[in-house]
Amino acid sequence: MDALLILGGLLLMLAGLVWLVMLAFGTGLLWGFGSLLPPITLIYVLRHWRTARKAVVLAALGVIPLVVGMTLLANRDAARLEAILAMHWLQPQQEAPAELAIRLHGELNGEPFAPQRGELIDGILSLREGQDFFARRELSIRLPQATEDGVRLDVLPQDAGKLPEVEVSWLLPEQELPEARRLSRGYTLHLDLKPEAPNRLVGDFHLVLPPQYQTTLSGTVELFTDRLRYRDDGKVDTTYDSRDTLAYVIEDYLQRRFATRAVELTTLPTPTLPAKSLELEVDARIDDRSEHLPLRLSKAGSRGWMVEGDRFPPLPPPQATTAAVEQDRPAQAPTADAGARPADRRQRFSLERLLSNPNHYRNLAMRLVNERGGTVQGRFVGLDNEGHVLIRRNMNGAGEANFSLRPEDIARIELLEP
Repeated sequence: MDALLILGGLLLMLAGLVWLVMLAFGTGLLWGFGSLLPPITLIYVLRHWRTARKAVVLAALGVIPLVVGMTLLANRDAARLEAILAMHWLQPQQEAPAELAIRLHGELNGEPFAPQRGELIDGILSLREGQDFFARRELSIRLPQATEDGVRLDVLPQDAGKLPEVEVSWLLPEQELPEARRLSRGYTLHLDLKPEAPNRLVGDFHLVLPPQYQTTLSGTVELFTDRLRYRDDGKVDTTYDSRDTLAYVIEDYLQRRFATRAVELTTLPTPTLPAKSLELEVDARIDDRSEHLPLRLSKAGSRGWMVEGDRFPPLPPPQATTAAVEQDRPAQAPTADAGARPADRRQRFSLERLLSNPNHYRNLAMRLVNERGGTVQGRFVGLDNEGHVLIRRNMNGAGEANFSLRPEDIARIELLEP
């Protein structure tokens, strides 16, 4: 609506100015040519107001929808209005700096080939030029899986047997869909790629296809081995939109939620990206047991992707975990015959311990006091998807009641049995 108002206002103003110039030409040839210059246009309006006032009123009417439309746009998207007024749209669009150092010389289908993206994932090496859904030019090679030492491969035109399949594709300006050509022999290929932390392969690349394909490439390439991106501090960039990023975020969440590093995602639906929020049904193996979990993820600014309701503390390093277990042993077994009795979980019990390891306290009786002084007593059921503490209480034969408390609302918590 705001765009239509702005456009309508501009069209009315333009129609008024065109009418004003036509009126000036009707008054005199010199006035007509002079009205093309703003100062003389103003002089003409003042000198011949009775003739020019109709066109001026029409142009003035265009100001009304223009102002209303810009006001609506400012309320809805102030940054977009600022960009329009600053005339950023007149500046040539600059392409983002390439993430990879790809230095290839040669051509693909007779045209210079300058790929910005490269990856070797699931045995497919891909070099791609262009950021649109269909690449302007793209090269794909099906290769054996990379090893810890990288990839080294040499293919000659006379080689036979099972060889990597090469595919080249290109999209011409007048085409809607790209053209592609495949061949499985009769080409020259040399690869010598070495792994480079955290997720890259770097090395020499040389490819020569038969003359009719007009494709010869030689130089060095840098390829991603997965669809994770890393920041300068070495941590995963959770703002990057990819299925691998979501898998990393979900695994980290499940490890902290269930206080174990033995987490493996078995099913993760393919998400529709880019997006601001996602609802996913996830299957995972956690400590050798299967879990089906509905999760809602959202993307917020510099924090990137995160699971909604995630308030679980980070896991301690493996060394710290071992030391904590050793430190807890005397407290859990203070006497010589304590091995015959279960450990008393009331010792050093706290809300933080409950949130970090909820399975350790499942079905135990607890008493919780909220910030308003209300008391809830019952058996701990677990944590829901948003991290709320669930308590079940029997109502003296009249059924049972379930309570859900947010961790930040709990002022005091007490474990009532070992």
